[in-house]
Amino acid sequence: MTPIAPAERIPHILNHCRTIAVVGLSHKPHRASFDVARYMQAAGYRIIPINPNEVEVLGEKAYATLTDAAAHEAFEMVNCFRNSEDIEPIVDEAIALGGGIRSIWMQLGIAHPEAAAKAEAAGMLVVQDRCLKIDHRVLLSSGVVRPMA
Repeated sequence: MTPIAPAERIPHILNHCRTIAVVGLSHKPHRASFDVARYMQAAGYRIIPINPNEVEVLGEKAYATLTDAAAHEAFEMVNCFRNSEDIEPIVDEAIALGGGIRSIWMQLGIAHPEAAAKAEAAGMLVVQDRCLKIDHRVLLSSGVVRPMA
């Protein structure tokens, strides 16, 4: 992968990663994971719920793990709604799944520098402590992110 300048990282992810595995996605509408996933789905992105306690969320079949999902679905981004201390095994699993995953996104309040370094060493783009919905909305309104067809 050609190196992407930090200022271009988020627009690149949003313009090229169109299927998102959402780790920790809940069916409960008051949860941030549900709100962000619903927004991204409405914006045209495909959402794949990853949560062993769910069967279906937002009309999509839920999978217990990234590995289970990857056996049936292709996805480019892993969006994490888990505590920071839970991130490293998620990143390890994403790395083990191989080259189709281009990005790890850790939502607001979530960061794990060691896991981020591992993901970047594996060629993935990493975002920490940022909201996917907020960044998408801002960059879409400014024309930096292309709307889905």
